[in-house]
Amino acid sequence: MKLRPDEIVQLFLAVAALLGVGRALGELARKLGQPSVLGEMLAGIVLGPTVLGYFAPEAMLYLFPATGSVPIALDALTTVAISLFLLVAGMEVDLSTMFRQGRVAVGVGVGSTLLPFALGFGVFYFGAAGGGSTGTGTLIFALFMATALSISALPVIAKTLLDLGMYRSDIGMLIVAVAIFNDLVGWIVFALVLSLMGGGHGHRFDVGETVTLTLGFAAIMLTIGRWFINAILPWLQAHLSWPGGVLGFALTITLAGAAFTEWIGVHAIFGAFLVGVALGDSQHLRERTRTTIDQFVSFVFAPLFFASIGLRVDFVADFDWMLVSVIFVLACAGKIIGSGVAARLLGMPARQSWAVGFGLNARGAMEIILGLLALDAGLIDKRMFVALVVMALGTSMLAGPVMLRLLQRKKSRRFTALVGAGSFIPEMRATDRFKAILELVPVSGARGVDLAAASDAVIERERVIPTGLGNGIALPHARIKGLAAPQIAMGISKQGIDFDSPDGEPAHIICIILTPQEDQTTALELYRDILTTFKDKDFREKVLRVKSYTELLALLASGTGPRPGEATVAPAAH
Repeated sequence: MKLRPDEIVQLFLAVAALLGVGRALGELARKLGQPSVLGEMLAGIVLGPTVLGYFAPEAMLYLFPATGSVPIALDALTTVAISLFLLVAGMEVDLSTMFRQGRVAVGVGVGSTLLPFALGFGVFYFGAAGGGSTGTGTLIFALFMATALSISALPVIAKTLLDLGMYRSDIGMLIVAVAIFNDLVGWIVFALVLSLMGGGHGHRFDVGETVTLTLGFAAIMLTIGRWFINAILPWLQAHLSWPGGVLGFALTITLAGAAFTEWIGVHAIFGAFLVGVALGDSQHLRERTRTTIDQFVSFVFAPLFFASIGLRVDFVADFDWMLVSVIFVLACAGKIIGSGVAARLLGMPARQSWAVGFGLNARGAMEIILGLLALDAGLIDKRMFVALVVMALGTSMLAGPVMLRLLQRKKSRRFTALVGAGSFIPEMRATDRFKAILELVPVSGARGVDLAAASDAVIERERVIPTGLGNGIALPHARIKGLAAPQIAMGISKQGIDFDSPDGEPAHIICIILTPQEDQTTALELYRDILTTFKDKDFREKVLRVKSYTELLALLASGTGPRPGEATVAPAAH
């Protein structure tokens, strides 16, 4: 059986719509400081029965027909997509990080897993059996809900810590280590839950055989599998084209691992996840190869999968306020109290202990995937699935702001967030440093202050302390009375301007930094960020060739400069 030409057209249009709208809304979510999965999920809600199906049901049914070969093909594609996404999630798991944190990581890991698991099991087995279930059995349903409430989302947690500049701090490494523990335990338990009900497939093996095969496969992949992959990677990189050879090998073993766990009666993504753990743990996996796999999956396959979730349910018709509230409160209480109390008992200060709890409370994509698999397997109904999705997104959005408040930190500022199209001059006319200041201050975006006075303040400071820093960079600045928020104007001088730099070289990249008079720290943060961003000579030369703000953004986002978070990593928090 093959797709008809009209069905091929429908399939391509469906994939184009999911990917295009998913990427667009994912980028919008990132711009607003939210996880990209929020925008990608919103794309599916817009294209699915919640919005498009309500206003234009014929258009939705044409793009996403309920019967025929197109939904089968789309389901197969999204299954591959989520398996590859779990490969990337597994690659984030650094087992050595977990081992290095030792006793504290294990203690907090047990607390952050055991309490939410016990709470979830108790509530849904004894007190609310059947609420949101589909009649698959109280024990299996309660085990699933216990697992769902105890798992964390390592990719979202890692991204949150990077955004806060805390990834490499002591508390950041502890949170990552515990999240690794949560993920490993949670996915193994969920695999066993699926095996108890046949994984939603035919019963090829009985429960005991499936459990044995599942635990055996996990043990082999985390020991012999890790050793084999680590041993073969140098040979692959030496004798095959790079990075194509390693990419081909990675995808091959991922799909093979996924096929095996699907065959034994557990979902394919469990095999993909364990292969990702084994692959990511290899010391021979180059960072560029890791990044290539991550970007290939995260920017193509992940949006396709998460957007497709919105096609499954009507998020308005299936929204149950009471159920959503219960799930959200249970999830937060179990994870935050379990993690926080365990950290406190192990000697961590109170604020840091609760910050660990809120950091681990982020569920994100992992919770959504778990919920979708349970929905497909018949473990939960659509109301419970919607409640789990809302809980996953809500806890992810809550983690960063609460951690900042608890640790009494301010989010590290990126200079790129303060430079806009109107405050960037790709070809400056000025020929000396004072004229350069007069050219840049008016476009800085400063409002509510006298721009002439602001220019005079920067010039006066420049006369006292020249701001040429060497390597073709100058950062004139001043604190301005009445300025509401920091402002930056950036200019490129092709011929160069003398800012009296220590190395005697003219400045080609000039950034004016204006901060409120009472703000004594932001300018230093922005200094550090700018210098780190432009520290590479080849990168600076590329910057000099840009002709517009759009080209500048494209260059900064190309990966040539530092990754987000690296320029603003905070000192270790003790």
